[in-house]
Amino acid sequence: MNAEFFTAIEDIEKEKGIPRDYMYEKIRQAMLAAFRRDHPENEDNVEIILDEDKKRIEMQINKTVVEEVEDPAHEIQADAAKKYSKRAKVGDTVSIPVETKNFGRIAAQAAKQVIIQGIREAERGLIYEEFTSKEHEILTGVVSHIDPRTGSVKIRISSNSEYTEAMLPANERIRGEELTEGDRIKVYVVEVKNATRGPQVMISRTHPGLVKRLFELEVPEIYDGTVEICSIAREAGSRTKMAVLSHNADVDAIGSCVGPKGTRVAEIVEELGGEKIDIVNYSENPEEYIAAALSPSEVVRVTMMEDGKSCQVIVPDAQLSLAIGKEGQNARLAAKLTGYKIDIKPESQA
Repeated sequence: MNAEFFTAIEDIEKEKGIPRDYMYEKIRQAMLAAFRRDHPENEDNVEIILDEDKKRIEMQINKTVVEEVEDPAHEIQADAAKKYSKRAKVGDTVSIPVETKNFGRIAAQAAKQVIIQGIREAERGLIYEEFTSKEHEILTGVVSHIDPRTGSVKIRISSNSEYTEAMLPANERIRGEELTEGDRIKVYVVEVKNATRGPQVMISRTHPGLVKRLFELEVPEIYDGTVEICSIAREAGSRTKMAVLSHNADVDAIGSCVGPKGTRVAEIVEELGGEKIDIVNYSENPEEYIAAALSPSEVVRVTMMEDGKSCQVIVPDAQLSLAIGKEGQNARLAAKLTGYKIDIKPESQA
C-alpha cells in the first residue's frame, strides 16, 4: 500500500504538475489534524514520517523519559521507555509508533481527502498563474454554451496545457455577431481574478486591445516594433479607427497594416465580423493628427483652441456629412482617437 501511495503522488505530479512536496506537506497536516481530533492531549508531540526512498509512512508520538510521569501525553517512565529504546535514560526523547491499525484508518481517510482537495487547490493555482500571464493577450476558445435569455456565452479557453471556462457577457460580444456551439473564436483576456470558486478569467470581443493584438499577429512590422500602434478608438461591430507610426522612413505604416492587396486588414475584418477599420498616420502635430483622424473626409483647416483640449475643424461643404459620419460616428471616433474635442464646421459657414 505504501509503495502504491508514493507512486500515486508521483503520477499526480507528472499529470497535473503539482509538486509532490506540496502534496506530502498537505497530507502530513491532514493526518496530524485527524489524529489530534481523537487525541487532543497530543497537540504538539506527534510526528508524521513520509520516507519516499524507503516507501515508508509512519506516525509516532515523541515523549520525554522521566523518573515519575506527571503528564502521560508527553512523558514516559524510564523502564517503559526501554521498550522503544534500550539506551533510553532520563531526559531523552523516545519515539512511540502509533498502532498500525488506528494509524492506517486515519492515514487512508486523511490522505484521500487531502489528495482530492490538494489537487483542486493546486490546479486552481496553476490555472490562475497560467492565465494571469495571458492578461491583455488573445486566446482562442471554443463556444460551449449560449444562454438564450441573457445572450452570455460560455467559452472553453486554453493556454498551453491548462483549460478553463470563461464567460463572455452579452455586453462584451460584438454587436450582430452570430455564434453557435462549437465555434472557435478569439477573445481578449482583460483580467484574471482569483475568486473563491477558482480563477475567473474576464474576456472580451469588444475591447480595443483585441484589434491591437490581431494586428500584432497579422503584421510583422508591428510585431517587431518597426510600426507602432499609437491609439485605437473602437465601436465594436461597426467601426474602428487606429493611428499608426513608422519608426523606419523606408516603411509605410498604413501600407504595412493593410498588406498586399489588402490581405492583412481583410483577415482582421473577417475575424471581427465585417467591422470597418480606418488606419491613419499618427503625428505629434495636433492639427495634422486631427485632420488624419477625420479620414475619409477632407479637411480644409484645423484651429486649436486656447484650452489645448479642443479644436475647430473646417471641411468642404460637400464633405460635412462624411466628416461627421452616420449618427456622428466618424467625429466621435476621431475625438476618442486623438483625445481632443472636435467641433466641425462647413467651409461656407466658417
